[in-house]
Amino acid sequence: MRISPENIQKVLLELFVKYKFSLEKAQLLANVFTESTIDGVSSHGINRVPLFIEYVKKGVIKIDAEAEKVATFGNIERWDGNLGPGIVNATKCTKRAIELAKQHGMGMVALRNTNHWMRGGTYGKQAANANCISILFTNTKPNMPPWGGKDSRIGNNPFVVSIPRKKGHIVLDMAISQFAFGKINDYKLKGQKLPYHGGWDDNNELSNDPDKILLKERGLPIGYWKGSALSIILDMLATILSAGNSTCKISSKEIETAISQVYICIYPEVFNDKGLQQKLIEEIIDFTHDVEPIIPGDSIYYPGERSSQTRAKNLKEGVLVNENIWGKIMAL
Repeated sequence: MRISPENIQKVLLELFVKYKFSLEKAQLLANVFTESTIDGVSSHGINRVPLFIEYVKKGVIKIDAEAEKVATFGNIERWDGNLGPGIVNATKCTKRAIELAKQHGMGMVALRNTNHWMRGGTYGKQAANANCISILFTNTKPNMPPWGGKDSRIGNNPFVVSIPRKKGHIVLDMAISQFAFGKINDYKLKGQKLPYHGGWDDNNELSNDPDKILLKERGLPIGYWKGSALSIILDMLATILSAGNSTCKISSKEIETAISQVYICIYPEVFNDKGLQQKLIEEIIDFTHDVEPIIPGDSIYYPGERSSQTRAKNLKEGVLVNENIWGKIMAL
């Protein structure tokens, strides 16, 4: 069913206020969930709302808690999320990394004891809107086997890089699994198979069946052994920089919580060659676009380009929302 962005935002705002979030936090949550959905990332937008409320009910997400600074080392800081809402904590820590970058040229905030930030690209866009480059990542519960292993021991640890651009920001937002688990669930809700293998089934065979992959959450790392290694490294960095929980420690919890994240921002305007930077970005994009597609009529995209097109379509036509998900939200 198609629903207007205004209606989605209105319903979500009422929902979060009902569950005792302050008006300011409720507005931020409603805005982030709605914006992700408009951009075509329902898997980390509207589809996550029922689970988010379930975690609020269980006390996993502390609605009144906020991230606070616990240590500072010049342009590097450690923060504790106190198990507050991941979106609120991530927005606050990105804002602080931006402030440090504009003061020092580069800033980093390492955050521990937080909850799922939903769509990581949200904070990449936040940094780019402030004219900052960002490098952001998080660890997760174990949902991929290390290469050659049977059981999940590593996380799909989403990784974000954003670059400000006049004609539309570049935003890379990717899980270290071939498909984010929210995206796998998206295919499940639609009754569709994945276009490529996304994980292992019970027979230790690679599969594109969402139900078989979600049964034990054994995702396929991007680049096979290379993605496995990258996942381990990102977990190590997030853990040691924040002095927080590793994927190993998160695995001991019944629900994914108290995760560790890193927010790095760079202020490129310190070089005083903004015109040159934009020219170089356009050069790379033009060179990438100017290639003959394997399938005639196909287009080649830079990171973030397709979501911009999806956004324009959804703002015009309304957002396509899963009827079952919307029913659950209205019931809540």
